[in-house]
Amino acid sequence: MTAAEVLALARAHAVMLATAESCTGGLLAGALTDLPGSSDMFERGFVTYSNAAKTDMLGVSPELIATHGAVSEDVARAMAAGALGRADADLAVSITGVAGPGSTDAKPEGMVCFGLAVPSFTQTETVQFGALGRDNVRQKSVQHALGIIGQALKSR
Repeated sequence: MTAAEVLALARAHAVMLATAESCTGGLLAGALTDLPGSSDMFERGFVTYSNAAKTDMLGVSPELIATHGAVSEDVARAMAAGALGRADADLAVSITGVAGPGSTDAKPEGMVCFGLAVPSFTQTETVQFGALGRDNVRQKSVQHALGIIGQALKSR
C-alpha cells in the first residue's frame, strides 16, 4: 500500500494518524508528509531512536526496555500506545528494529517489531526481513507499516 492510499483511507474514515519510529528514523512520517494535504490526516511523528527518547517522549518504561530490549513487541506496543496517548490522533503505528549492520543471535539484522494502537486495542507483530542491508530494511519497514495502517483503516 502506498502512502497516498493510506492517506486516502484515513481521510475517508476521518482518522488522524501518528507515528513512533526508531530504526526508520522518521522515514514513515516523511513518506506520509511528502504528499500535499497530508496535514489533514497526519498529526505528528515521534522519532525515538534512543532508549532515552522512547522513555522521555513516549513514556516507555526503562524497566520494559531493560527486560525485553528496545527491539521487542513489548516495546513496540508501548511505543504505539505512547504515541496515541501523546498525540491528537485516532491511530498510531510504531517501528523498532535492527536495520544493521550488527545484530545478535536473538535479534538478527532485519528483525523489526511493529505496533498499532487505536483507543480500543493495541496489536504487535515481528517481521524478519533478513540481512538485506540497512537501507533496504528501513524501506521495507516503512512499506510494511503502511500496510498495517491500511489494513487497520480498511477494517473500520
